[in-house]
Amino acid sequence: MTYVAADDRYERIPYRRCGRSGLRLPAISLGLWHNFGDDRPLDVQRAILRRAFDLGVTHFDLANNYGPPYGSAEINFGRVLREDLAPYRDEMIISTKAGYDMWPGPYGEWGSRKYLLASLDQSLRRMGVDYVDIFYSHRFDPETPLEETMGALDHAVRSGKALYAGISSYSPERTAEAAAILRELGTPLLIHQPSYSMLNRWIEGGLLDTLEAEGAGCIAFSPLAQGMLTGKYLGGVPAGSRASKGTSFSADLLTEENLRHVRTLNEIAAGRGQSLAQMALSWSLRDGRVTSALIGASGVEQLEENLAALDRLDFTADELAAVDRDAVEAGINIWAASSAG
Repeated sequence: MTYVAADDRYERIPYRRCGRSGLRLPAISLGLWHNFGDDRPLDVQRAILRRAFDLGVTHFDLANNYGPPYGSAEINFGRVLREDLAPYRDEMIISTKAGYDMWPGPYGEWGSRKYLLASLDQSLRRMGVDYVDIFYSHRFDPETPLEETMGALDHAVRSGKALYAGISSYSPERTAEAAAILRELGTPLLIHQPSYSMLNRWIEGGLLDTLEAEGAGCIAFSPLAQGMLTGKYLGGVPAGSRASKGTSFSADLLTEENLRHVRTLNEIAAGRGQSLAQMALSWSLRDGRVTSALIGASGVEQLEENLAALDRLDFTADELAAVDRDAVEAGINIWAASSAG
């Protein structure tokens, strides 16, 4: 059946201006880090993408190595785009990144011009698009001059293969340097993508202030702490969860102390009439400098539940104070090495 987007799709969720740019993003964006590789049925992926767009999610976030295997998320997204969403391309923000390992040899990761621009060309081919809306440096490269990495982003924009430039997991200091280089080149820094959640609050230590000063937006990834803030681990480690697979999230992080904080946060959420995941998303958006929160989804039901967080974005002062007592560092920032550079 031919897909036709919902007529009321722009009445469902709020959109926020990205820094001082002319671009607005949905308050919640869909990330394809997990659940869009070849290990998941394409019909499920298609259903999630269709429903997301129907509900007003216009921003789809990818990277070259999302899968598994590497590249498959872009291929699968590209197929759904071609078969279902192509008529709506100009209503969509598609982003991709390069920086982590993608292919063997010295030119398959980090921040060189060689790697970034070759990776972008590959991503465009996999998705079957002429350009992406945002192209990111996925992580800071301590061994490549920042001028080279930012110069590659500038070239990507000037060549028409990307509309905007972004960075991910850069420290406040490196973010300021990157923004200054891009500004001099004539391609402003649009957005920074850091990890951020109630259990990983590092961006409050200067990054948000830097982004505000630079006029750049912020899109928070892992706002649910890779599942720790969904409630799924309150009774142990369920089969099939990330912790059970030991991939990007270790069961060792599920300490009794961390779970004690999560249980208290769950009680606060219940008092607000939200699930823990919904409150975690609402909380991550409480600061207007956070443009969007980036979620994953394994199915349509999970997608809809998370988007319902936007029905309750307000917090009382007492609620924020209560959250603060248990929204503490939990040792889950596995990207800290990049943002410390």
